[in-house]
Amino acid sequence: MGEQSASLPRHVGIIMDGNGRWAQRRSMIRTQGHLEGLKAAKRIVKAAAGMGLQYLTLYAFSTENWKRTADEVGFIMGLVKQYLRGEMDFYRENHIRIRHAGNAEGLPPDIAKEIAQAAADTKEFDGLQVILALNYGGRDELARAVRRLAARQAENGLGMEGITEQDIAACLDIPDAPDPDLIIRSAGEYRTSNFLLWEGAYAELYVSEKLWPDWTGDDLAAAINAYNSRDRRYGGVK
Repeated sequence: MGEQSASLPRHVGIIMDGNGRWAQRRSMIRTQGHLEGLKAAKRIVKAAAGMGLQYLTLYAFSTENWKRTADEVGFIMGLVKQYLRGEMDFYRENHIRIRHAGNAEGLPPDIAKEIAQAAADTKEFDGLQVILALNYGGRDELARAVRRLAARQAENGLGMEGITEQDIAACLDIPDAPDPDLIIRSAGEYRTSNFLLWEGAYAELYVSEKLWPDWTGDDLAAAINAYNSRDRRYGGVK
């Protein structure tokens, strides 16, 4: 640690922002922006796989997004279902593994079933791991992790004294994934919006003014180039 990165980050997280604004600027309904945002996500997944990235977490739907209209929420869930079901050949050809971060119990049953099936069908693929953060919130993940840890300790006849950071990390949604090296946010917003709060403690942040539906593989490459110019010290000094 502490040396300048000279290679690809292992794990990239993306806050895919700007779908609604993209549609509004074109006098379209917001759902059209989400449809174009899905197309952008597919482009970025393809580019990430081609680059050789190992992990890509996409912030698809937060625990706060349920506040949106029922029509918009239903449309987004429909897109997720369509993507999971319709892209199996793409996953297979590119050895992409699909995983889920978030509270599955809070999802509509058909969506939870689809994402569980996609995860099972791609479990043995050894290429890029795409983690869909769906019904995800960083605080919610930490609360669920603490509950898992408390239950685990109780099963072993132990209390919560002496709990370490490693104990908590082992109870997160994707405990085997490395912490993100780089977190990207589109649409010019400078906040993390409850995304990977624990895991992203030392992630490099990259903000693009470009709205998410306009993103291409070149934008991902630009973000990684910027990451490679950073001096990562993890709180230390050289």
